[in-house]
Amino acid sequence: MQFLGFCFAKLPFRRFVFAIAIALCFAQVSSSSNETDKSALLAFKAGIIEDPLGVLSSWNNTVNLCRWYGVTCSRRHHNRVTVLNLSSKMLLGSISPHIGNLSFLRELWLTNNSFHHEIPSQIGRLQRLHVLSLSNNSLVGEIPKNTSGCLNLLRIGMDHNQLNGEVPPEMGSLVKLRFLRLQRNNLTGSVPSSIGNLSSLESLHLRDNYLGGSIPRTLGLLTKLTSLDLSDNQFSGMFPPSLYNLSSLVEFDGGYNQIQGSLPTTIGFGLPNLTFFSIDSNQLVGSIPLWIPNNATNLQILQLGSNNLSGNVPSFENLRNLRKLSIQVNHLGSGGSGDLSFLCSLTNITSLAILSITANSLGGLLPECIGNLSINITWLGLAMNHVFGEIPKTIGNLVNLEVLDMGNNNLSGAIPSDVENLQNLVFLILQNNNLSGVIPSSLQKMKKLLKLYLDGNHFYGHIPSHLVKCQSLTHMVLSGNDLSGSIFPAVKTLIHLNLSHNHLSGALPAEVGQIDQLNILDISGNMFSGEIQSTLGSCDGLSILKMKDNHFQGSIPQSLSSLRSIEELDLSNNNLSGEIPKFLEAFHFLEILNLSYNNFEGMLPTEGVFKNASATFIAGNNKICGGIPEFRLPKCISRHPKSKGVDPKLKLSLSIIFGLLGVVLIPVVVYVCWLKKKKAQEPTSSSIVYTWQNLSYGTLLKATDGFSSTNLIGVGSFGYVYKGILQENGTNVAVKVLNSTHHGALKSFKAECEALKRMKHRNLLKVLTICSSIDYDGNDFKALVYELMVNGSLEEWLHPSPISADADGLSKNLSLVHRIKISIDIAFALDYLHNQSHDTIIHCDLKPSNVLLDAEMVGHVGDFGLAKIILESTCDTNISSIGLRGTIGYAAPEYGMGSAVSIKGDVYSYGILLLEMFTGISPTAEIFKENSNLHNFVEEALPERVLEITDPFLVQEVENDVGESKKNTFQDCLLMIYGIGIACSVGVPRKRMRIADVAAQLGWIRDRLYAAGY
Repeated sequence: MQFLGFCFAKLPFRRFVFAIAIALCFAQVSSSSNETDKSALLAFKAGIIEDPLGVLSSWNNTVNLCRWYGVTCSRRHHNRVTVLNLSSKMLLGSISPHIGNLSFLRELWLTNNSFHHEIPSQIGRLQRLHVLSLSNNSLVGEIPKNTSGCLNLLRIGMDHNQLNGEVPPEMGSLVKLRFLRLQRNNLTGSVPSSIGNLSSLESLHLRDNYLGGSIPRTLGLLTKLTSLDLSDNQFSGMFPPSLYNLSSLVEFDGGYNQIQGSLPTTIGFGLPNLTFFSIDSNQLVGSIPLWIPNNATNLQILQLGSNNLSGNVPSFENLRNLRKLSIQVNHLGSGGSGDLSFLCSLTNITSLAILSITANSLGGLLPECIGNLSINITWLGLAMNHVFGEIPKTIGNLVNLEVLDMGNNNLSGAIPSDVENLQNLVFLILQNNNLSGVIPSSLQKMKKLLKLYLDGNHFYGHIPSHLVKCQSLTHMVLSGNDLSGSIFPAVKTLIHLNLSHNHLSGALPAEVGQIDQLNILDISGNMFSGEIQSTLGSCDGLSILKMKDNHFQGSIPQSLSSLRSIEELDLSNNNLSGEIPKFLEAFHFLEILNLSYNNFEGMLPTEGVFKNASATFIAGNNKICGGIPEFRLPKCISRHPKSKGVDPKLKLSLSIIFGLLGVVLIPVVVYVCWLKKKKAQEPTSSSIVYTWQNLSYGTLLKATDGFSSTNLIGVGSFGYVYKGILQENGTNVAVKVLNSTHHGALKSFKAECEALKRMKHRNLLKVLTICSSIDYDGNDFKALVYELMVNGSLEEWLHPSPISADADGLSKNLSLVHRIKISIDIAFALDYLHNQSHDTIIHCDLKPSNVLLDAEMVGHVGDFGLAKIILESTCDTNISSIGLRGTIGYAAPEYGMGSAVSIKGDVYSYGILLLEMFTGISPTAEIFKENSNLHNFVEEALPERVLEITDPFLVQEVENDVGESKKNTFQDCLLMIYGIGIACSVGVPRKRMRIADVAAQLGWIRDRLYAAGY
């Protein structure tokens, strides 16, 4: 101030007055402008429905605008707002149109939140804007055309939303734009040619939309473009030749479209900087042009598969950085002897990891140089070609190979003993060749082998017993060979065993019952004899059992009644006899039953699969009778012995006596029935009167207001869930309506009914009644009626969405104590299902959306549509049908490799769910790509970064508490919780924790938190 006074003192009086006026004017303008920004931001805050982290709590009149969270001001422009960064703050709401009043805004970051509704057109007023980042939200509507008014934009990110409509042609005026990301929306129409005006553009990502038409030629004008992704759309026509002149291009993905034509044979210097080039899954023809291997020498990924390419495969020796080469599913090669010479050009490429030439017309001998491929190669796919000759011994050099697929060729000779070096092999597929000899003993060294396909060859001799040492083997298919003998190895891990069409003989070994996870067993077309082994009943996870064309005799053993997951049963063309067992009627999943050409006799059952004449085959059994009319069988004749003559007086006396008894008993029976009916109609303490009685369609129609969309609270794999009120007693219910048109829906409904009848527990969703009826259009109508869980699903609390928020208006914040209590509830539910229920029940689909919360926030596990039941007679509870295996991200990794469902699979799902509850990160989040997953993410962060990976809401909750001891307890408990989640979700099933131990440890953690004052 002294300095200003000195300066003004030197000025003449008039000039001094004028300077004071100017200063006051600027101060007033600055204050007015700052108030405009403040009003705009408060309007923005008003559009936020949920702020679980409280990041906008500082946005009030007591704190200076420029100190508000996420706000950056510029002193040069009189404290005007220049940056608004609220990325990844779990905000839910809409973007206020007042955002357009922040006239000095240069960067707007709203990425990774839950903004919904449309993008306000007022954004077009922000002429100083450089960054507009709205990615990973739930925005709908069209891209505002007047975004073109933001002439200084450098970056636009609107990807991973639900935007529709076309890409506005007006965007072509944003000549400074460098990054445009619109992938994973619902955009339609064509790409405007005006995009070619974006002369500064470096990255254009349009993948995974519904864009169509031709790719505009003007893209060839984007001389600074380094990344172009047009994949997963509906583009047609040809790739414009101008694209091949973009020498700056590093990544190009045009896959999964409908592009036709051929690739240009020569384009000068080509695309020298390309590292990623994918045009797979189009309709391209012609040959592979030489400019790809000769000029694009920086290529790391080359994907040309699933087209109509033809001609010879060129040499790739110049592509020294190549990691993946996929030219599968084309018409390459001529079937001649020189087709595979290009393989030798790959031998000096040390980085090559994946090579797939499957499904072409490549012929000739497999060259010895194949053994000189990179030591790093893990995938070698040569199947479905015309390769002949022997498998080179040098194949044993590829010691890191995990997948070797040479199926469906003309290979001959024996499997070389050198394959014993391939001890990392997971898949060995040699099916449908002309291979011969005995199955080599060297296979026993492949400890990681999961799938062995040797079918359709000429292998002879016994099935080697040493295969039992392949302790990871899940699929063994040896059908269509010349194998003989009577013993085959009982590899306990098998889920698919096919020995059909060989010369195996003798009795079926009892050891077959030891393969307790078996899902498919096919021994058809052999010479097995004797009776069907009763031990087969131990394989109660079987879904397909084929034993036709053998010499089995005797009756179907009663032990097979435990095969309740069976879907196809074929016992035809044997010498079986006796009556057809009635327990087959109870096999709800049985779709095909073939008992033809045996010696069965007696009455044919009429329920279950026997009600479907097109699914049940009984021809060639001349002594059976009855059944439904479609079988046209003779009626069954009663075989009771004829009664001898009875004294007429005795007959009359007996008639009188029984008549009098009937007169007396009928009123008694009627009275008892009336009492039972009255008792059933009396309200219980819980006001539930319909438990396990069948409600009508009309009753549920009224309860849900005609299944109104306003009452829709959930959509699942097999149906819709509505909330409603039963008018008879005012009970609030949730009605799960089966979508009968969905494949597998009926099977899911039956499975859920079967599971629900077997269980009762505080932490399981309570079913009130079922409905199996006909709607007013004459269609089948099936529904399950549950007690309504007023607080919705755990999914809605962990990952709030606009729909869930609008439905109940709750602020969905789960505290630390809430989360630990709910995790214990879920553990108790699983412990009951696995260890305390009369029959072991495997849920098979545990995830946040299947955990429901009541008014007291008690967790209830629901949705048993994929559940599998293991009967009490089963000794080992680690078995079940392979069937459906849950949801990606939560399903155990062994399910992806074909293993049967098990209680250990449920434990894995629980572990992932537990990690998700405390990190707030979904296992299917975008950050998890390739080999990354939530389990590894947490494991790698512990213990140093435990707070960094924890849900920010929980961290902020404890940071607001001043007690240091309490904070230490919080961190210690987090480490223990994450340790439990990791121990439950390890890859090896037998190493996972017991769910009973999980519940006990979490209970101890809860008690410690209580003691610390939580």
